[in-house]
Amino acid sequence: MTTMTETSARFREFKMPDVGEGLTEAEILKWYVQPGDTVTDGQVVCEVETAKAAVELPIPFDGVVHELRFPEGTTVDVGQVIIAIDVAPGSGDAPAPAADPVQEPVEEPAAEAEPKGRTPVLVGYGVAESSTKRRPRKGAPAAPEAAAVAAAVQAELNGHAAPAPAAAPAPSVPAQGGAAGGRPLAKPPVRKLAKDLGIDLATVVPTGKDGVITREDVHAAAAPAPAASEAPAQAAPAPVSAEAPVATEPTAVPDSARETRVPVKGVRKAIAQAMVGSAFTAPHVTEFVTVDVTRTMKLVAELKEDKDMAGVRVNPLLVIAKALLVAIKRNPEVNAAWDEANQEIVRKHYVNLGIAAATPRGLIVPNIKDAHDKTLPQLAEALGELVATARDGKTSPAAMAGGTVTITNVGVFGVDTGTPILNPGESAILAVGAIKLQPWVHKGKVKPRQVTTLALSFDHRLVDGELGSKVLADVAAILEQPKRLITWA
Repeated sequence: MTTMTETSARFREFKMPDVGEGLTEAEILKWYVQPGDTVTDGQVVCEVETAKAAVELPIPFDGVVHELRFPEGTTVDVGQVIIAIDVAPGSGDAPAPAADPVQEPVEEPAAEAEPKGRTPVLVGYGVAESSTKRRPRKGAPAAPEAAAVAAAVQAELNGHAAPAPAAAPAPSVPAQGGAAGGRPLAKPPVRKLAKDLGIDLATVVPTGKDGVITREDVHAAAAPAPAASEAPAQAAPAPVSAEAPVATEPTAVPDSARETRVPVKGVRKAIAQAMVGSAFTAPHVTEFVTVDVTRTMKLVAELKEDKDMAGVRVNPLLVIAKALLVAIKRNPEVNAAWDEANQEIVRKHYVNLGIAAATPRGLIVPNIKDAHDKTLPQLAEALGELVATARDGKTSPAAMAGGTVTITNVGVFGVDTGTPILNPGESAILAVGAIKLQPWVHKGKVKPRQVTTLALSFDHRLVDGELGSKVLADVAAILEQPKRLITWA
């Protein structure tokens, strides 16, 4: 789809593109430019949220921003013009000096203030070479001049002599981590975190490569200052997993408010539509099994000390994922999809393993491509990358497409189990409950053992009770005796 049109020799329009696969609309989350700003080819001008993910949009030509067609928070159909750029020769030259202070100001179209500290970062391309320039308002005096005029007028009204204008401050040297113009360098998720915590990025000391501000830097700036007698220490951020939601600041609600209405859009809207479609299209069946996973927990502890697993995250989810992959290998018919249009069952000879992840924007299910071919260290590395990407809000639509089976870990919330709804287009989803120390009959005696409950939901159109039971029983057997990862692989 063409995303820009030429309305005249001077102005060009940029349309909302289809940034996913057949998406019809997107919400404008943030404008990074305002009318009068100079932009260059490839520079990010806004961030939009589709039904699948948040995406930054680069402008495909040079010029000066003439008009923003929609404000932030607006849902725009694909193909609608969202910004107009003045590309006439000389439009990128330095703007004319501000008009005389006594001249009556000329009103400009209302626009929100340019976000502070924004240096556009395009995924895969790094920081844009040139920063945007803010054209001064016509007829508006510079800040120091305006202050001097106001002081003089007030002095005359009070019957005093006007104070001498203060000398203009010397140009400041860009702070460490600042881009051209002194703007701090930080990725969009870090900027959002700083905004949520009320932190000015200009006051944050960067520790990332090339002076980039990291999440840890923002958390450190938000942490209370230590006592004078204590040695300063950098605050470490709370660990985040793909299964646990990322904490966000709650929206302040007046005590008198009896209800709050939240618009259903973006990822939340897509979740609602997908879950309703799945629940009322695929006949769900859910089976449960409670299993002693004490040996699996011992294996996890040993893997954490294994030098071959150094540098990757090892947790029970890793072993559970591997157990499910082995169970699918033993029962390949479960890895399939129902083709309603052609009335066919499509059996897949690859496994794209989905991991349900709770994010501030809602539940997403990115998947590990060709997970069946990965070794345990490779699977651990892929899981770690999936977690980090979801945490930063950078999961792409492609990463969430093409899943075949899914794991959802409700145990991180202390929940024993659940009846998960299938991810659309998939035939099975495994829910993992909390692992708890419980009394268990082991070798004829009641002993404290690590126990969990698994739940497998499947599409009964193509997975009957026997097949679903075999898959669930195999996963449970592997978690009870992890050596089966070797004997059954």
